[in-house]
Amino acid sequence: MATVEVILKEKIDGLGAEADVVKVKRGFARNFLLPQGRAYEATRGNLRHVEQLKETRAKREAQELADAENAATRLKKLRLTTELSIGQGGKAFGSVTVSDVADLINEKSKLNIDRHQLVLENPIKTTGSFDIPVKLHPDVDASVTVRVVAADEAGEEASAESES
Repeated sequence: MATVEVILKEKIDGLGAEADVVKVKRGFARNFLLPQGRAYEATRGNLRHVEQLKETRAKREAQELADAENAATRLKKLRLTTELSIGQGGKAFGSVTVSDVADLINEKSKLNIDRHQLVLENPIKTTGSFDIPVKLHPDVDASVTVRVVAADEAGEEASAESES
């Protein structure tokens, strides 16, 4: 297979970011990257325009870093509570998964956190308080505290709050 060098105009997952000169298969460049305007051929004339793309890349990366730091401060302040059905003998029915935590974060904080950003080895099957790491950016890590209560305890807490 023949390969060609192209200069990327925008960030493409799995390939690179703006101003990267990458080698790709000729068909991928000819049928996808070039017609959609996502890259252009790496000729001598085009290589002179790489500096402008590097400036665009630096601005985008700075903005992403600032957004991630802002989200990290919001996540540290966030206290989440979720319910888990517990049967007799303390046996849990179901579990709290990464998707449940991501939905809870997005609902309470209006942040757009993907479940793949959460680092949770196994689903939570017990009650208690858990610190779950969140990978917002390669340079920014945060954690969110999730309190898991039994479903019947949550009902008692809600009724106690409504009485007072």
